[in-house]
Amino acid sequence: MVRNSSTVEVETDRVTARRDVWRGTKEAAPEESRATPSPPGLAPQAGSETSRWDRWVAQRMLRALGSPPVRIVLASGEEVGVSDAAPVARVLLRDHATLWKLAARPRLEFGEAYSDGRLEVEGDLAELLTAAYRAAAAASPLGKIRPSWRARWANALQSNTLSGSKRHIHHHYDIGNDFYQLWLDKELVYTCAYFAEPSLGLEQAQRAKMEYVCRKVWLRPGETVFEAGCGWGALALYMARHYGVAVRAFNISREQIAYARRRAQAEGLAAQVEFIEDDYRNMSGQCDAFVSVGMMEHVGPNHYREFAQTIHRVLKPRGRGLIHTIGQSCTGGAVNPWIRRRIFPGAYPPSLKQIAAMLEPWHFVVLDVENLRYHYAETLRHWLARFDAAEERVRAMFDERFVRMWRLYLTGSMAAFRTGALELFQVVFARPEADGLPWTRAGIYRDFHGAL
Repeated sequence: MVRNSSTVEVETDRVTARRDVWRGTKEAAPEESRATPSPPGLAPQAGSETSRWDRWVAQRMLRALGSPPVRIVLASGEEVGVSDAAPVARVLLRDHATLWKLAARPRLEFGEAYSDGRLEVEGDLAELLTAAYRAAAAASPLGKIRPSWRARWANALQSNTLSGSKRHIHHHYDIGNDFYQLWLDKELVYTCAYFAEPSLGLEQAQRAKMEYVCRKVWLRPGETVFEAGCGWGALALYMARHYGVAVRAFNISREQIAYARRRAQAEGLAAQVEFIEDDYRNMSGQCDAFVSVGMMEHVGPNHYREFAQTIHRVLKPRGRGLIHTIGQSCTGGAVNPWIRRRIFPGAYPPSLKQIAAMLEPWHFVVLDVENLRYHYAETLRHWLARFDAAEERVRAMFDERFVRMWRLYLTGSMAAFRTGALELFQVVFARPEADGLPWTRAGIYRDFHGAL
């Protein structure tokens, strides 16, 4: 949405407030110990001995990561690789200590070192990360990395309780609406777009996603919709405007809710759409359709029962629903520890098995499942291009480390969706008593482009 005086208040202390949030939350997520012990008998020595042990450590690390076509340039200038394929990129390490930290915990320390500038990438960062994901998948055919004790401890500390969820959402979403306006679409839709045609621009693809969601749950005028995790309100307003439904949208991000309320008022939809600053677990009343787009990844396995129980409590006897969530292809895979520390504390992408198991006790019927991971990769490509174009403004808002951190997050996410390390699931479900549902998907796609 384009900013104007009728929808966005002038906030003269925005930069100061934003930096306070950023500096106050960048250490908020629990961290593992930074101590990196040397293997027994392999304490680094000076001179040639140091180079020998560094070379050995770099080679061992690359093999453990699946031997990706990547070369490491040590602080001494020596180049190390283990793959015979031409390298897609080179990783330049600024100091000896970074290598040993990286070898001990590569999934965490790569992000830390890149953000700090202790690690540089010569070549295309996206190609490097794509190669790394593919090599790791080939080295682990089951695609599953069992969580370490550190990851299990982080899970316990980052549980999405009522207070924990509020803290985690504040860390990511309340760092300033004007930051997100630099690189999201005009309506601030911060979830996977739907590229009905590859040539669509980001704005068109996000509108297509909202139309796609509405059609998948067969919205009818006069119905009531509950939305869990509404972002800046774009989908709730779209449903009300184009489908004539009443919407109650729940979100615990104060900045997002305030923005959504201003927009609803400005567009004359405040009587039709109610934006509620509260947790999904506190939903009350009943609805004909339940929609959750980009929120289940913030719920966590320990709270799936609460999530499903909430849906069961509010959904009418003939109701239906849709869950749109980042996911993974296997159950129990470890979440990237750097992402959970710096970007999304408390995050966990569910597997399809977990989504089905969550719905099963309440006798919900799964009607349709679709994986849109390529669409999310394309969405991220657009976001990254816009972020890079706004780099100087982001740096002025925050600092250099923040720029590098978010570039890595966006690029790494794009690579993960391209390679299947992450999925994007849309699951449509309904009560067993639901009637009037179409027999085929034909109605979803009929005159789709004409509706955009």
